[in-house]
Amino acid sequence: MTETTTDLFEPVTLGDIALANRIVMAPLTRARACEDGVPTDLHATYYAQRASAGLIIAEATNITQQGRGYALTPGLWTEEQVAGWKKVTDAVHAAGGKIVSQLWHVGRFSHVSLQPDGKAPVAPSAIKAEGKTFTVDGMQDVSEPRALETDEIPGLIQDYVRAAENAKRAGFDGVEVHSANSYLLDQFIRDSTNKRTDQYGGPIENRTRLTQEIVEAVVGVWGSGRVGIRLSPTTPDAGNTPMDSTPMETYGYLIKQLNRFNLAYLHFVEGATAGSRDLPEGIDLDALRDLFEGPYIGNNGYDLNLAVERRAEGRVDAVAFGRPFIANPDLVSRLQNGQPLAEAERETYYGNGAVGYIDWPEFDRDSLAPAPA
Repeated sequence: MTETTTDLFEPVTLGDIALANRIVMAPLTRARACEDGVPTDLHATYYAQRASAGLIIAEATNITQQGRGYALTPGLWTEEQVAGWKKVTDAVHAAGGKIVSQLWHVGRFSHVSLQPDGKAPVAPSAIKAEGKTFTVDGMQDVSEPRALETDEIPGLIQDYVRAAENAKRAGFDGVEVHSANSYLLDQFIRDSTNKRTDQYGGPIENRTRLTQEIVEAVVGVWGSGRVGIRLSPTTPDAGNTPMDSTPMETYGYLIKQLNRFNLAYLHFVEGATAGSRDLPEGIDLDALRDLFEGPYIGNNGYDLNLAVERRAEGRVDAVAFGRPFIANPDLVSRLQNGQPLAEAERETYYGNGAVGYIDWPEFDRDSLAPAPA
């Protein structure tokens, strides 16, 4: 481990959630759910193996079938899904961990085969995304979306409320509102994907309205100290979505409005999700971060040295690691003890059942012992 003294491995409280350390497991889509969105015993084993993280943010979880954008991803709208997640949270808690659910609606980045009755995906505006998505028939081009009608939005907000209530019944320690990575809520925020003329489109105040209304509704279920939010002002994910034309102003306004909810944390993607930490000219994510009055989780491209450095500077309260948790269920211990990290091949990321999912061993300390003379 780096010689720099750090408190990354000491307890911390984010809102009302007490953590054993400041290392967070970022949400990782692994495509291991049943096609009906029900988590399995594999999920319970997988997350329990990683319960030494101070906080696990479970993989993005569809709030409704309409919210699905990829096959084999889990949901939180049926009783069977709630029961599946209850096995997961019970296993994590038995192992001494904490876990929150990330509430997800992909918006336009979907395919008709994933939607109820084969209907078009919904979006703030009828603008097709680029790219392909994973369906039961393999990779297919994403479908043309339709614009949500204004009178549909109250029902959408209730979908988030129901998912938040289901997360509570499933035993989670809180929820994270997924307003990042160019999915539905981020599509409303960005003027590149939101061309509406009602109260949810046009000026910044309107484009950020839906995220605020959903956060307020979810806080009504959980209380402010157990609700976090994820934002990604510069990531082009989910269809190579262009950035907002004024990201500093847009996300700065949103963050200042979020302060009134006294959230448990802000989870920020620093740069492009799973990509570069480089930022476009004129973007200062630390300046945006400084606008938030609560705990801050930094995410994207962190290694131990960067985590220690950013924590020493007071730039982060906790650090989220994603891909390193795939092959290192004991990542916290490995980081703390300066042990080497295993690396997962990309073909193990999605699907494949138990292979590349729950078969990663913890670090073998005996392997470092000198050979007998």
